[in-house]
Amino acid sequence: MDSFGEILHNTRVQKNLDLDKVAREISIDKRYLQGLEEEDNSVFPGEAYMIGFLRNYSNYLELNTELMLKLYNNKKIQESPVPVELISKPKPTWLTPAVIVPCALVFVVILTVSILLIRKNHLKDDPSVVVSNKIQTKQYDIGDSKITERVYKGDQFLFPSDNGPIVLTVRETRSSFGLDTPSGVFYTDLADEQEVDINGDSVPDLIIYVSDLSYTDETRGVEVSILARHGVPSSSNDVYVEDIPFIADVKNSHPQNVLLEDNRPYPFTVNASFINQCLFRNSVDSDDSVETYFTKGEVFTANPHNAIRLWISNSESVKINIVADTKTYSLDIGKAGHVLVEDIKWIKDNEGRYRLVVFELD
Repeated sequence: MDSFGEILHNTRVQKNLDLDKVAREISIDKRYLQGLEEEDNSVFPGEAYMIGFLRNYSNYLELNTELMLKLYNNKKIQESPVPVELISKPKPTWLTPAVIVPCALVFVVILTVSILLIRKNHLKDDPSVVVSNKIQTKQYDIGDSKITERVYKGDQFLFPSDNGPIVLTVRETRSSFGLDTPSGVFYTDLADEQEVDINGDSVPDLIIYVSDLSYTDETRGVEVSILARHGVPSSSNDVYVEDIPFIADVKNSHPQNVLLEDNRPYPFTVNASFINQCLFRNSVDSDDSVETYFTKGEVFTANPHNAIRLWISNSESVKINIVADTKTYSLDIGKAGHVLVEDIKWIKDNEGRYRLVVFELD
């Protein structure tokens, strides 16, 4: 029978897979996959790693995992040196049971304790074994507010959609944060912010920021912030048309930036990502203003019907995007230290067309 390394190599070749592709898909470094196929134990930091990687690689290739582990153990036994007790000189026959029995008992106790310790370390280091400090997984509903939680492998986020919630599952919590989505697996590193398209329509749906994780212990979980990129889908697309002013009624001497024109108005989305500390105030439609102090890595989103006013204490500390009619518009909002007030709103002309316009105020 072929060795486990030959079986791995031949199966991969038959499936027309290269090592780079396999390494990406199962998150195991290419050199470890080569080590398994070449049966080179020296590339692994420990036996537990080799066993775990062998298990994962075998599962990926749809092989009999137990058979592969058995072949590995058989090879290990064949290469092990002959135990000293088998080649040592026979013990004198005059040893009495009074000496043999206590020694045997001590040996059994030591052997039992050693096996338990080895098994404990094996389970801790084996990457194929999921060790959780929680009794059960948790689910989090993604809404209009940002979620900041310490999550663990197997936890789920529920993203609302017209066809029911989309389930997003935590795949990885060691070295990086991995999230399973219908459009693939997305990884976010420590202190990194990523926009994620979960349904494959080329429009980002989520903003993910990782504030804490462990590079060695996945049982610590990951502290992550998740926010719906364009807000949660709303059941109502109503715009307060009667409140939209005519161009002639808008008295503003400052330049205006027209984002788009259309024969109808509709709600738009404002997304702000903060790259530094900033005092930020906003007033959506006719609501009272809300003032918040944001820090690096935090995000803000709003879905106005007609208009929004923004006060920004430091223009360079924030990046603002407007999403309307499935298109995204980035705003140029000034220089470092620049205090800025901007109106973003719908206006209409005498011919019945509507414009989404940005006004810079004093």
